[in-house]
Amino acid sequence: MRLFVAVLPPVSAVQELVDAVAPLRSAAEAERLRWSAVEGWHLTLAFLGELPVTEVPAVEELLGRVAAGHGAHRLRLAGGGCFGDRVLWAGVEGEVWALRRLAEAVRAGVGELGVETDQFGFHPHLTLARAGSTHGQRRAERRAAAGGLQRLAEQLAEYRGEEWEAAELHLVRSETGSGPSRYTTLRSWPLARWSEG
Repeated sequence: MRLFVAVLPPVSAVQELVDAVAPLRSAAEAERLRWSAVEGWHLTLAFLGELPVTEVPAVEELLGRVAAGHGAHRLRLAGGGCFGDRVLWAGVEGEVWALRRLAEAVRAGVGELGVETDQFGFHPHLTLARAGSTHGQRRAERRAAAGGLQRLAEQLAEYRGEEWEAAELHLVRSETGSGPSRYTTLRSWPLARWSEG
């Protein structure tokens, strides 16, 4: 199974972002983009790749322990950016330090199980769209594409969605093929709630 670990924003926060992104989808710069399916929007903490079904119970046990050791925290979807000429994303604000610690704990834990995560450092974001292949494009075309993505990201610069509570950790299965990727939550765990005092 192709798996990743994520935090999912609530429907109301997703809808706000849908409304903010709607004008971008009709921009000229958006013509070559593949927009991610709204129902699959998430904040990836760790991409686990293809795992044999026999390894999933150990990963689930680990994620249960990680969730129990990390508290719920407040986040909001805000701003935007791009990774080169390939990916347009919405950013995250709020208690991002807590989200970062959660991601680090997940990555370290699955690493101890012998599961390799992606090689990129954790950058909290929600992927909105991906560009088509740049293979075979001339340098000028790639530069133009990167500029187009940057202009779309700039239109999200002032966006600040509602604040929401990240209260669950999710193990998600990704199925690819024709059309957008399809995501199914296999299991969820509540993040800890500690009383003050």
